Amino acid sequence: MKGIVLAGGSGTRLHPITQAVSKQLLPVYDKPMIYYPISVLMLAGIREILIISTPTDLPNFRRLLGSGDQFGLQLSYAEQPAPNGLAEAFVIGADFIGDDSVALVLGDNIFYGQGFAGRMQQEVAALDGCVLFGYPVKDPQRYGVGETDKTGQLVSIEEKPARPKSNQAITGLYFYDNQVVEISRQLKPSARGELEITDVNLTYLRQGKAKLVDLGRGFAWLDTGTHDSLLEAGQFVQVLEHRTGVRIACLEEVALRMGYIDADQCLALGLKLSKSGYGDYVTAVARAAGAQG
Repeated sequence: MKGIVLAGGSGTRLHPITQAVSKQLLPVYDKPMIYYPISVLMLAGIREILIISTPTDLPNFRRLLGSGDQFGLQLSYAEQPAPNGLAEAFVIGADFIGDDSVALVLGDNIFYGQGFAGRMQQEVAALDGCVLFGYPVKDPQRYGVGETDKTGQLVSIEEKPARPKSNQAITGLYFYDNQVVEISRQLKPSARGELEITDVNLTYLRQGKAKLVDLGRGFAWLDTGTHDSLLEAGQFVQVLEHRTGVRIACLEEVALRMGYIDADQCLALGLKLSKSGYGDYVTAVARAAGAQG
């Protein structure tokens, strides 16, 4: 499976901060926002990742992440000149995807919970059609909402319904088989002029090939699109990291744990960042792994 991080858009809800810098490069506590979705794909076992952003912002992502080989990844980059909808990612990324299945994660979504990596790897292995990830929210009318039957099979999807049939918001993480490229190419723009991800999901739903995984209680899904939600996400990460001593979405550590790099490579990455607490953490993780190895 290949992976796509969609990090485009103009971040208008975060103006004036995002008038000069991409939203996905803003800090969420101790690391750039884009580290969080990249770590999700890495934990799913994905090593070939395409980052889609605006022509203005792409050079900054390249400067931050490079080729990805320092994390044992292969990173590619592509432009989305205008925010024409999430499903356009599959049209832009068609050559990158090739004949493979693909995961799409939105660049401003943060996921955190026990057992998440294992659950994603399971869904990747068993993929037949499309897998969406649902999260219970108190205000489902603000989201795309999924309704399932007792077996977890998706029976309906509604975009921002006035009377939601469930409290399951569809999050910004999607797994698709290769058919998604052709489905996206055939979409017509919606009333707001975008290729809608909901229309892709409805196509799979009509085929009986759409599944909704309930991330459930005890899990955290955060969207960082407003000033308040960005601050809350930073505070959430800070509290968790201070309490547990473990850093969330530390790409160097994820790469080490997943076997994408070894302890020596991880140590070298930590030493490059040695004047920061983040670098000290990476160094400590690498040394502990080296001692165990």
